Amino acid sequence: QVRLVESGGGYVQPGGSLRLSCVVSGSSFSINDMAWYRQAPGKQRELVAGITRGGSANYADSVKGRFTISRDNAKNTVYLQMNSLKREDTAVYYCNAQIAGIGWGPWGQGTQVIVSS
Repeated sequence: QVRLVESGGGYVQPGGSLRLSCVVSGSSFSINDMAWYRQAPGKQRELVAGITRGGSANYADSVKGRFTISRDNAKNTVYLQMNSLKREDTAVYYCNAQIAGIGWGPWGQGTQVIVSS
């Protein structure tokens, strides 16, 4: 059974940094695109950043220049380096992965990021 497990969230002051990780397990198929989403209180889940298996990345305008998505294909892991965090980045962050022959995986439990002074 495919599982996605996020980690690395926490409490940080504005201007600070966090690095999120997400491990995909339970599948022997290759992973194509991977992505990070977030959901702030009272808002819909939104795409933050995506990355292809080859490493091409795209970002939401709100995080361009501050966040960097990367991946380790050997470890089935995707990362999100978040710098210059703002209060409006406060949300639960989720990852997802497009698995060959299966499609996008199930959502994990997410990891909470709180940006506050």
